[in-house]
Amino acid sequence: MYSMRVKSVMERKKLLVAPPGTTVAKAAKLMVKKNVGAVMVVAEKRLVGIFTERDAVFRVIAAGRDPEATTIGEVMTPDPVTVDPNEIFGRVLLAMHEQGFRHMPVVENGEPVGIVSSRSALDPEMEEFTAETQRRLSLR
Repeated sequence: MYSMRVKSVMERKKLLVAPPGTTVAKAAKLMVKKNVGAVMVVAEKRLVGIFTERDAVFRVIAAGRDPEATTIGEVMTPDPVTVDPNEIFGRVLLAMHEQGFRHMPVVENGEPVGIVSSRSALDPEMEEFTAETQRRLSLR
């Protein structure tokens, strides 16, 4: 799995994009609805930032800011580190670990096409573990 290309592992269905003027409250509701931990902040189809659940906690709630009045553009991480869809997944995971990221936008020609999360590395292994466990239980 770690030698696979990012495009094979990235989550397209979980890609959530919003303009910088979106309020934190609205972004949080979209995140809950889509069950994701990050919003790609996009202006004119270009990735300009990333807003994560940690940003909501650290930069909004803990800072005493009003989520209804604060925009994600004010509290996002601007110009986030991104990855190309053809990069090797293992290298991306290592970079995420070394830099303390939980999410990394996958960008092609400046436009977000997917996202890799630290959870991406766990899901396939967890699925394999669950399948093997079920198989062994059925043999009893």
